[in-house]
Formats: sequence, C-alpha cells, structure tokens
Amino acid sequence: MSKHLLYTIFKIIVILLGILLSFELLSNLVVQGLWFQEVGYLNTFLKRLFWQLGLFGITTSFSIWFLLNNLRQANRYQWDYVPETPSKRTKRRERLKAKSKTLPESHSFGLFLLLSLILGLGILTGLMLLYCGQVAYDVWTPDLTLPDVRPPLPRPFFLNSLPELINQISQNLGKIGLIGVLLSLILINSQLGLKIIAILFSVVFGLVISGNWTRILQNFNATSFGKIDPEFHHDISFYIFKLPSWKLLDFWLGGLFLYGLISVSLTYLLSAKSLSQGKFPGFSRQQLCHLYVLGGLSMTVMAQRHWLSRYQLLYSPRGIAYGASYTDIHVQLPALTLLSLVASGIAIWLLFKGITAWGKPTIIRSLHSKPLPHFPFSPLPFAIYLLILIVALVGSEIVQTLIVEPNELARERPYIERTIALTRAAFNLNKIEFDTLDAQGRLTAKALEKNHLTINNIRLWDARPLLQTNRQLQQIRLYYKFLDADIDRYTLPVGDENPLIRNAKKQVLIAARELDYTQVPQQAKTWVNQHLVYTHGYGFTLSPVNRADEGGLPYYFVKNIGTANAAGELQTSSEGIRANIPIENPRLYFGELTNTYIMTNTKVKEFDFPSGEDNVYNIYSGRGGIQIGSPFKRLIFAIYLKDWQMLFTDNFTSQTRLLFRRNINHRIREIAPFLQFDKDPYLVTAKVNNSDNSASESPLYWMIDAYTTTDSYPYSDPGNRNFNYIRNSVKIVINAYNGEVNFYVVDPNDPLIQTWTKVFPKLFKSFGDMPMSIKAHIRYPKDLFSTQSERLLTYHMIDPQVFYNREDQWRIPQEIYGEKQQPIEPYYLLMGVTGDSQEFILVHFFTPTSRNNLIAGFFARSDGNNYGKMRLIQLPKERVIYGPEQVEALINQDPVISQQISLWNRQGSKVIQGNLLVIPFFSEQSLLYVEPLYLEAEQNSLPTLVRVIVVYENKIIMADTLNHALKSIFKSDELPS
Repeated sequence: MSKHLLYTIFKIIVILLGILLSFELLSNLVVQGLWFQEVGYLNTFLKRLFWQLGLFGITTSFSIWFLLNNLRQANRYQWDYVPETPSKRTKRRERLKAKSKTLPESHSFGLFLLLSLILGLGILTGLMLLYCGQVAYDVWTPDLTLPDVRPPLPRPFFLNSLPELINQISQNLGKIGLIGVLLSLILINSQLGLKIIAILFSVVFGLVISGNWTRILQNFNATSFGKIDPEFHHDISFYIFKLPSWKLLDFWLGGLFLYGLISVSLTYLLSAKSLSQGKFPGFSRQQLCHLYVLGGLSMTVMAQRHWLSRYQLLYSPRGIAYGASYTDIHVQLPALTLLSLVASGIAIWLLFKGITAWGKPTIIRSLHSKPLPHFPFSPLPFAIYLLILIVALVGSEIVQTLIVEPNELARERPYIERTIALTRAAFNLNKIEFDTLDAQGRLTAKALEKNHLTINNIRLWDARPLLQTNRQLQQIRLYYKFLDADIDRYTLPVGDENPLIRNAKKQVLIAARELDYTQVPQQAKTWVNQHLVYTHGYGFTLSPVNRADEGGLPYYFVKNIGTANAAGELQTSSEGIRANIPIENPRLYFGELTNTYIMTNTKVKEFDFPSGEDNVYNIYSGRGGIQIGSPFKRLIFAIYLKDWQMLFTDNFTSQTRLLFRRNINHRIREIAPFLQFDKDPYLVTAKVNNSDNSASESPLYWMIDAYTTTDSYPYSDPGNRNFNYIRNSVKIVINAYNGEVNFYVVDPNDPLIQTWTKVFPKLFKSFGDMPMSIKAHIRYPKDLFSTQSERLLTYHMIDPQVFYNREDQWRIPQEIYGEKQQPIEPYYLLMGVTGDSQEFILVHFFTPTSRNNLIAGFFARSDGNNYGKMRLIQLPKERVIYGPEQVEALINQDPVISQQISLWNRQGSKVIQGNLLVIPFFSEQSLLYVEPLYLEAEQNSLPTLVRVIVVYENKIIMADTLNHALKSIFKSDELPS
C-alpha cells in the first residue's frame, strides 16, 4: 500500500471522526450550559470551561508542535541511504576531503541489536500510551457514586509504572493487540505511525492536564495556612496548592520529552531501510546533536523530579511515625539533592553538546572521554548518577538497621513530635476539649426524672428494622422505596410527658418515599412511562425513636398517603404534629433514587399517588427543568441523551420541560467536583420562604455535608484513607421539588474553602444566609466524626514516648447486632444537658486495645453556636468501667434473658439484638446502657420491638418498655410513664 493512499485514508478517517466529535462536543457544551443556567451556576460552568479548554489547547498544541517539529527535523537528518563507514586511518582524511558529506560519528551495529532496539522502543511507546491513556480515561470518567470524584494526581511514567501496567495487560489481552497495532504501524510506515502516535500523546496530555483544572486553579488562587512545615520551612499552602501543579508539569513534560526521544531514535534507526539491510551504520553528528538535546531535556525533567521527591519525603511511611524520619532526612534527602544536581549537570552537558555539536571546549573535554563500544557519548556521568542512586538505596537500609533501630526512640523523637502535632492539626483534633467522667454510679430515680428530656429521647428504634417495617407497611406500591432512614430532631408537642413543657425537641427517624423506576413491572416499562408518567416520589414517614405502637411496630407521627380530608394528604398522628411538621406538596422530584430523566408539562399527565384502586395524576408546577419546546433543543438533547424518541413523540408542547441529573449525589458532584461529599444525605421538612417572601413550592429539602480534603498535608498520617486533611466547610441544601442547590460555607477559616471562594465567588453563600428553619436541622456529620474518631485512637497520645510504645492505644469496641459482631458506629443523642435545654450530640466510645473496659468517650455538638465543638471525656483507668463487649457478655449470660431469647429463636422467628447505646449523664457522673430487642419472622420479615434491656452498674433488667426497665432498676414509681 503506497504512502499516498495511507495518508488519504488517514485524512478521511480524521475528518469523519472530527465531524462526529464536533456534533458530540456541541451538544455536550449546549446541554451543560443550559443545565448550569437552570441551576443558577452558569458563571461557574463558564469559568471552568474556559480553564479546561485553555489548558487543553495550550498543552495539546505545544505538545503537537514539539513532537512534530522534532519528527520533521529527524526526517531531515535521517539516512537516505546506508553510507560506507570509513576505516580509522582514512576517516580523518575523508572528512577533510568531503566536508559536505555526512558520515557516521558512532559505532555501527548489526541486525540483532538493531531489531532489539526497535522492538524495545516500540513496545515502550505502546506501554507509555496505554499508561497515559488510562490516566486520561480515569480523569474524565469519574465514579459519581464515590464521595470524592476528583482524579488522583497522575504519577509520571517511569520504570516503577511497568509492573502495575503489565499486570493490567495480563488481565486484558486486548491491550497486547493495541501494542501490536502500534508496533506494526511504526514498522510499516514509521513517519505516518510516529506522527499519529505523537498526536495521540498530545491529546492525552491535554486531557490529563485539563482534567486537573482544579489543581491549576488552586495554584493561582492559593491561600496561606499561616503554618510552616518543620523541615523545609515552607507554608503548608506550598504543599497543598503549589506542589501538585509541579507534579502535573513533571507528568506532562516527562512524557513529552521521553516520547520525543523515542520517536526521533526510531526515525533514525529505521531510516535507509536499515532493517532490510540488516545493519545500522551509526548516528551522524546532526543525529547525535538532536538526540543529545532531547536527552538533555529528559534529564532536566529527571532533575526536577528528584527535587520534587525531596518534598515527597514528608509523606514517607518508612519510620515508626508517618512522614520524614531520621533516615529520610539524613540519607534520602542529601541523596535526592545530589541526584538532582548530578541530573542537572548531565542535562547541561547534553544540551551543550547538542547545541555546540560537541566542540570540545576545555570545560567539557574532561567529561568527554574515549567512548566505549556502541556508546556515542561518555557513560561516566550516567555511571556516577546510577552509583549515587544505588548508594542511597543501600545506605538507607544500612542506616535504618544499624543506626536508627538500636536507638529508635532517641533518633525518631523529633519526627514523632512532628507527626503528632501536624496530624492533630490536619484532622482538627487539636480543637478537642478534655474532661473527665468518673462513672461513680450516682443515678437515682429523682435524677432520672430531672433528666427526662434525655430519657424520653433514648433511641430504641434503629434505621434497619424501621426500614424493613416501612417496606412492608408504608411503600404502598412496588415502585415506591425507602432507601434510608435518618436521625434528626424536630420541635414537637410533648403531650403528657411533662405538663410544665408544651413543646420540646424530639429525636425522630425520617424516611423519604422515593419512586424507584426499576421496580415498575416489566410490561409497563415503556418510554412514555419511564420519562413522562413515573416522575416522582411522594411523602415521607416520621417516627419517634423511643416509642412503639401496638404489637411492637413503629409508631408514626407522619405516615400513609391519603386521609379523610384529602386523598393526597399525609396522615399525621395528631393536630399538634400537623401544626409543627410541614406536609404540604410532599412530592420528591429530586432524590437518591431518581436516576431517570423526565419530561414534564407534556400532553401526558404524571402519576402522582395511588388512591384506593385508582391512581391520581398531576402536572408539575415547579421551577425546575429546561424548556425543550423548540426543535433545536429537542435535537441537541436527543443527541446528548442518545434518545431519538424525543424527536418523534407527539406528546411534547411548547411548555415541556426536561428534568435531568435528578439524583442529588450526581447533581452536586457535577456542580462542585472539587469537594468531597458525605455518603449520607438526609431529608428535612421545613417551612422556607423564597427571596420574594413567597412560600416555597415544597417543604422537603435534602441536606448534604461537603468536605474540603487533601492528601498533601505534611507529616499528617492518613491511616487507611486517601486524604490526610479534612474540614466540614460546606453544607448543601437541595430543594426536593425544583432541584435548587445552595452551598453554604460553615467553616470560613478553612484555607481550602477560602481558595475555592476566590475561584468561584458566586457559588458559595455565607452560613448566615441559610434559612433558620433549615439551620435548625444541621448536624455534625458522621463521616467526619468517624474519621476523627479513628485518628483519635492513636493521636490522643501526645507524648512521643507513650506514642512510640503505644502504651495507651485505643480501639473501637464491638457489639452484637442480630447474630453478627460489628464495630460500634457513632450515634446521635438528644440530651438534656443543663436544666430543660437539649442538645443534639454525636457520640463514640473507645476501649483500650488490650482490654474491653471503657476508657474514653468522644462527643461533638450540633446546635447553634455550639456547632462543631468537641469534647473528649476520659474515664478512670484505675477502675473497670464496663465496655460494650462486657455488657453484651453480661446480657447473654443472664439466665432469664438467655432463656427468653432461646425460646423466641425456636418458634419460626429470630431475635435481633439492636444497637447497644451508652448514655452518659454528666451531672451525675454516670453511665447507663440500653439495648433494644427486636423479633423478626424468618419469612415476610416485619420486625417488632419486644423488649428493652437496661444495664446499670451490676444490674441487668429486661422489660417490655424502657420506663418499666428503669423503674425496676431504680425501685421507684415516680418515673414518668
């Protein structure tokens, strides 16, 4: 096949691909713009798009210019024929005779070495392209189900990349075929093949750099942390905002210069039909100069890489503590500095040789010793470089074994101090207040009556049995689903609980009744039903955590769909509940299960809710969605959604609106992909007025906590997480009816959120702008609390010697849930702290690693000005305070309880031991343990609350209600019923 024909085919393919990509990109850009305009963040999108396109254009165009120019230069200098190599005696005379004639300046070599070099470089090119392509793919195809959708910082292609890459290839043999295709293309037509690969590399580099736009923007809008790292004395912002950009530059230029060197080498090696001739004559002076320049550029990047690796030592896992250790500072740091200097010297030497055509000035002559066979350069500088590398590796092991380990505490003490201080700062552990609780057992019946607000909000219902009951009794239709139930608190009438108090906060479980289209019967899964009819969920359930209905089923403040007054009204347990819980228009068009796109205001009415044997239908009246009445918009969205029925349906009108990205998790990740999100959104019902003082269309809102995180905080130990700094800087509120999204900054002191506020000033609102009715439901997030709890297990030890010996290491205790043992998760308590005041707090307890008794309790507050305040309550070490495992053992050893559980388990049912709660009473310096028991049938599970177990000191009581159990323990009839 002729080169001209190949080139023509290539042009046609490129043109066709360009047309298809243009249509795809146009539809994507228009749709993205319309969607961001709908949610009110068009400026955010345009700024992001500007930087993405700019970074892609600059990176790709420079890469193409560099690579194609070098290939063009290589084509000019390549052998057109295989010249005869003169003998040593005649070489000087021939040069003098014919200065215009180019002769080889390096040794020639035969077919075996030539073929080995060509195949090796070709395979290396394929591996590089696969590696960089995978990086680009990962950058642009984030998993929207993960808390963090930001792409990881790409590692440059190097020798340590090969084992992982080869492992991936072994699992996907198709990649071997791709390498084979590239290799064949190079061998058949090296000029065309290397140009195609150069363009591919350039596009891949552009995609990687533009996909990391968040890091580039952070670099240009960096905010000082006001804290200096203890080793290099840079502000922490250097490591979080500046260093990632340098690493991106390393990835790009390292790959660019390396492929440039490989492609030019292949051009020269394959010139003048050297393979068919079975011999390569050697490199000419022009060719060597070209290779020297490219080699010098590659060594420049290598020098930069070694210099950056010095800072990477601050994240070293080598020593007893995370971060740079004694060996890292005293061996690795000098070695990396020296390697960087040597690599810089080699780079300067190669560039000088390439630019001056090695004129051998005095300063260089000493380095240019007599070449060894097959080396067109002196290997001495490279030998020195490799020697330093080997000595550093071996020396590190020797120093660690012979110097550090025999005196480890003394050597590592200053580095342990750094790790403790910076890890505590990064996870905000240094803001924790310390207190003690002696657990003397001072609780009395009178004290319990004083703490009635705490007693009346002890959680007996866990989300899991409640959801199972909801799915049996409250789903109503197959296509409704309760995905989750969340703990919250609402101010509600107290009824007869206390005649002196009319309203008080009650801890409740709220669960959204969403529509799950996957559960629609298969016969009904038509295009019209999917996109026009089944559009939204309806309502929610609200249950007190401490109360059971008849038969042990959950008691509902809000349930069902339909009352005697109105078919679509949610049923409430009393007029007081109806007055305090907003239930009007409880439609959920946006939620955790809404993964379909829908069209509203069409000729087809939407299914609203079931009413007896019939269905009630409705038309969406919210502000959400994009009007798609025009043919152009229909075409654009049809291309984007790959839904051609949108073009041919007769059900659309001029007012038809498209609602997509209705899944709230996908929605917020699309708007702010630089944040990390909590895995547990929760529903809130609240009366909120719009900016014009009109009432909101719906009282239902989703609340999601968002975090600013980084993995670049020096010396901060991440544990098993992919970040080592975290702040809960943002609270997100999403209207469940119209999809409006608001981002509220709750931690304005966080430098990361300050940086993002500089970048997107119109994206974030101040916490003061959040409506008070919504603000009443913010809570300290579990994900953050769990992270801090896990770090606190080790980093509560601030003395280096105690830390080194792990003398006071803690662990998270275990509990029996059902029949399985599991770690105790943090849980919320609504407690009366002082007098009649109540606080919503998040609690976790710890035990020592070697014993099962309680050692400490960790608390975070959620209300008002106390939001975010944390306390660590330490329990006495000289006495045994029962831990959860010990309490569980006491419960299971109790003959009455054990006998009853065995009896229930033999009657076609099984007992579920619920969450064991440790309830602290601060004023009384006491602890109370409460565990509910649920009974569940083996088939058609409908869990019921059958017993409550209370443990206090050495007393264990199982009763049908919590109050009966407390009365039995404290021998009093004065407790509230």
